[in-house]
Amino acid sequence: MNVQFGQWCRSDSGPFGKIEKQMQDKHWHILEEDGVLTYARRVPVRFDLAVRTTLPSGSRRRIARQIRQDIWRVLRDLRGFSPVVQVTRVDAGLDVIAGGQVDGRFARAMAETRIGEVLECPRNRARWMRWAA
Repeated sequence: MNVQFGQWCRSDSGPFGKIEKQMQDKHWHILEEDGVLTYARRVPVRFDLAVRTTLPSGSRRRIARQIRQDIWRVLRDLRGFSPVVQVTRVDAGLDVIAGGQVDGRFARAMAETRIGEVLECPRNRARWMRWAA
């Protein structure tokens, strides 16, 4: 993915709380089915927009939560947006699909570019991997 890194790249970190399999975490659904961990606001899960990346191995739950927080921060002004992150363990590490549901019309290319910037930012990736260790 060829992305320019800009304002959507965060360098600070925040606290992390314990997440258990198939439960709610302050109104967030954490589902694990067939090796795919899904972190979503609404169930059933729907991807109106999505961007994929691969990360090194680590805690799927922690990475999903961090990515969800970061994509929410950059798209919170998108009316009707509800983030979804799916993480699957693969041979190369972790396959991540980040995006979500949008109720209403929206600029898909702009939203997917912002998500791509978040996912490919070296500082974000380093922070996620520290949390996932």
